[in-house]
Amino acid sequence: MTETKAGFKPYLGLTFLIGFGFFTMGLMDILYDTYVPIFLARFIEKNFVIGGLMTLDNLLAVFLIPFVSLWSDNTRTRIGRRMPFIVVLLPLTALCFSLIPYAAAQSLGAILLVIFGLNLVKQSVRGPVVALMPDTIPGEFRSEANGIINTMGALGAIISTVGLARLMDMDIVLPILGRTKDTIPFPIAGVLVILATLLVFSFVREKNHDEKAKAERIPLMRSLKAIAGEKDKSALWILIALFMWFLAYQGILPFLGKLCKDVFEVTQNSKAALPASVVAIAQTLFAIPSGYVAHRIGRRKAIRGSLLVLAGLLSVVAVLASPLAEPLGVALRFNILLGTMFVYGIFWITIITNSFPMLWQMATFGTIGVYTGLYYTFSQTAAITAPPLTGAIIDFIGYAGIFAFAACCMLAAFFVMSKVTSGEPGDDAKRIEPQANKSRP
Repeated sequence: MTETKAGFKPYLGLTFLIGFGFFTMGLMDILYDTYVPIFLARFIEKNFVIGGLMTLDNLLAVFLIPFVSLWSDNTRTRIGRRMPFIVVLLPLTALCFSLIPYAAAQSLGAILLVIFGLNLVKQSVRGPVVALMPDTIPGEFRSEANGIINTMGALGAIISTVGLARLMDMDIVLPILGRTKDTIPFPIAGVLVILATLLVFSFVREKNHDEKAKAERIPLMRSLKAIAGEKDKSALWILIALFMWFLAYQGILPFLGKLCKDVFEVTQNSKAALPASVVAIAQTLFAIPSGYVAHRIGRRKAIRGSLLVLAGLLSVVAVLASPLAEPLGVALRFNILLGTMFVYGIFWITIITNSFPMLWQMATFGTIGVYTGLYYTFSQTAAITAPPLTGAIIDFIGYAGIFAFAACCMLAAFFVMSKVTSGEPGDDAKRIEPQANKSRP
C-alpha cells in the first residue's frame, strides 16, 4: 500500500544505477553490429556468409542466457545472486571487445577467435545484467524502470555512434595502442565498460522485493512445467510475437552500415553509424516516457500501436533503398532515411520497454531468471535466423527486400499480440511459484 502511494519515485535512483549494467550493452552492441560486418567484408565477399557469422553471438545467447540466468537464480552469495557474474564477466567482455579491430587487422582467423571469445562472455553476463532490475523493482513499476534501463542502454549507443564512431577516421599514433584509424573506439569503449561495472558493484545492493520466495532455489524443469501448464497462454503469445519483431529488427541491424556505403554512397566509416545513432537518440529521449504512457493506456495497446507504425516506416525505407527513389538523389534519400530511423527509434523503444515487463509480470521472484532466459531464447533464435536470411535477400533482390520482409514481420507480430490477455501494470501474477525441491540442501 505504501509502495503504491509513493509510486516509482523511491526506486528512481536505484534504477539509474542498475542501468549502468545495461549501458555497457548499448555501448558495445552498436559498434559491434555496425563495424564487424565491415571488418569481415575485408576477407569475405558474400553477404550471406557475413550474415551467418554475425549470428554467432545470437547462437551462443540461445544456450548461454537461459543457462546462466537460471544459474544466477539459484546462486546465493554475500554480494547477491547476479553480482558475481557481473563483476567477473563484464571486465572480460571489455577486454575481448577492445581487441576486435586489432584482430581484424591480422587475419580472418584472428577476428573470428576474438569475436567468439567476446560473445562467450558477453552473452553469459547478459541474463544476470537484465534480471538485476526485476529482482529489485516491484512488478507494478517495471515499465517505468525498464524505460530508464533502456534509456541507459540507448545512452551507451549514443556515446558509441555519435561520439566513439566519429573517431574511426582519426589517424594518429598512440603509445601501446598504435595507429588509431579504425581502431580507437573499441578500447575506449572497453574502458567505459569497466568503469560502469565498478559503479554497479559499488552502489547497487541486490534486494528481494518478494519476501515470499526469498530462499527458494527452483529447478529449471519444474519452472518450465509450471509455465507450460498455465491455462492463460499470454506468455507464449508474447514470446511468439517478440520472435517476429526481432526477426525484423535483427535482419536489418547487421546491414545498416553496409546499406549506407553500398546504396547511399557514404564514404566515411564514421558516417556509416549515423542511422543507428539517430535510433539511439530517439530511444534515449522516449524510453522513459514510453513506460509511463504504457502504464496509463496499457502495455498491450502501446505495443500493438507501435508495431503498426513500424510496419509503415519500414515500407518507406524499402522504397528509399530501391531504384524507385533514385531520382531523389543519394543525399536527400540518406537524410530521409535518418529522419525515418529517428521515428523508428521512438516506437521500437516503446515495444522493448514494455514487452519485458509483461513477461516479468507473469513471473515470481524465483522464476524471473527463467522468464528472462525465455525472452532471450526466442529473441536470439530470431537473431540467428534473420541475418543469413536477409543477407541472402540482399544478394538476390537488393536491400529494399529486407525492409519489405521486416514490415511483414511487424504486421505478423501485431496480430499475434491480439491474443495476449495479461501482463498489464497492476495485474497480480497469475503464475504460482513452483515448489522448491525439498531434497536439496
